[in-house]
Amino acid sequence: MQIGKIYIDGKWFTPKREKFPTINPSNEKTIAYFPLCNEDDVELAINSAERGFERWRKIPAPERGKILLKVALLLKKNKERLAKLIATEMGKVMVEARADVQEAIDMAEYMAAEGRRLFGNTTPSELNNKWCLTIRVPLGIVAAITPWNFPFAIPAWKIFPALICGNSVIFKPSSYTPLCAYEFVRILEKAGIPKGVVNLITGKGSEVGMQLVKHKKIPCISFTGSRDTGKIITQNAGIKKIGLELGGKNPIIVMDDANLNLALDAIVWSAFGTTGQRCTACSRLIVHKAVHKKLVNALVKRARNLRIGNPLNKKTEMGPLVSKEALQKVEYYVNIGRNEGKLLCGGKRLGQKGFFYQATIFDDVDENATIAQEEIFGPVLSIIKVSSFEEAIDVANNSSYGLSSSIFTENIAYALKAAELLETGLTYINAGTIGSEVHLPFGGVKQTGHGREGGILGIDEFSEVKTIYIDFSKKLQRAQIDILEE
Repeated sequence: MQIGKIYIDGKWFTPKREKFPTINPSNEKTIAYFPLCNEDDVELAINSAERGFERWRKIPAPERGKILLKVALLLKKNKERLAKLIATEMGKVMVEARADVQEAIDMAEYMAAEGRRLFGNTTPSELNNKWCLTIRVPLGIVAAITPWNFPFAIPAWKIFPALICGNSVIFKPSSYTPLCAYEFVRILEKAGIPKGVVNLITGKGSEVGMQLVKHKKIPCISFTGSRDTGKIITQNAGIKKIGLELGGKNPIIVMDDANLNLALDAIVWSAFGTTGQRCTACSRLIVHKAVHKKLVNALVKRARNLRIGNPLNKKTEMGPLVSKEALQKVEYYVNIGRNEGKLLCGGKRLGQKGFFYQATIFDDVDENATIAQEEIFGPVLSIIKVSSFEEAIDVANNSSYGLSSSIFTENIAYALKAAELLETGLTYINAGTIGSEVHLPFGGVKQTGHGREGGILGIDEFSEVKTIYIDFSKKLQRAQIDILEE
């Protein structure tokens, strides 16, 4: 049985701590054991990251970019092996696991190129013989606290922009996918990341994660996970930069003029891809009454025919939930849903081994029902019938979350108004709620959190802008006072 290691100051080692298992969700067998790090391990990581930051910040950004390009090449070389690990440890099917790695590749390439930009601004001064400009400076140590559902992509969205900006990183992954995190950091090590610049610790979020959140030497926390944990982080972090991505209750609107075949494909992919375990997964389907019956009948047929099983099998379309706890959570909400809507299909666990669950659809759900308001994070879809575009927008916006949204319509006015009115960080027109690209910002509004990852705003997330004034007039000049007279 593999015993996992942590990575501090450029060294892999296993501290003498209690261990926790990482489990294959398809068969419930233990894959490896990893250490439950404690306060001493966190302090070692912070001291290492301090030293690493002083080294790394002095390396020119284009040179930092070259290391990220090596990371991209190593990810490409190992893509199939890493995808199989993701499918084994996390449970997503192979086509999605490959995409998970590809997203990390894309982010490495994009952020490597940012090493030759990291643009500041220059602007005229109101005074003679004076220049005004801005530059970007790193923050220091970034604590990247990541979930299990994208065990390569989400760390890449956080760690690669943090690195290109000149920060050092302490990486605390989910305890459901520590083996993926181990392999992720090994790739960085092989690419030549200097010691101390990236550090990996494993263990409980409530213990080592909270220590990172509260620590005065860590000026930046980047967290993806549950809303409740996000609230705890906000209450405990103090004055520092915090990026939060806290999930969603994402709607797809299907209007009466929609291309139903296209909408059907997108709904199945958005609701049941990754077994519904995406923060951008569609969990609310808002359907115009004129097409409700036709669309729902077709959707139920597709859901019942989904091939559920071992994610390593290339014919499998939906794998297991990530854990026993995730399965129990889905069962809890499905039981609530039986009293809140009409169960059209699913609603049961599959088999006795593995955390497999049927694709589940409820119809006639009230927009204020529990299953229409709370994030389930599983293959459960609630259908809400509406009579107009205006009602559809109102129902879509009736949520405390605001991450992703979608509308299917052939009416350009509906499409443009939806893009304006939907209260989400992402809106898709005639596409599902999932599919973000690395060169564009990703994030939400309302209780989905704040901050943006990806694109140039991903650089903003992990750097500060410093304003510089250069006065070469050889005399004291006072802005707003020594103004040139006409």
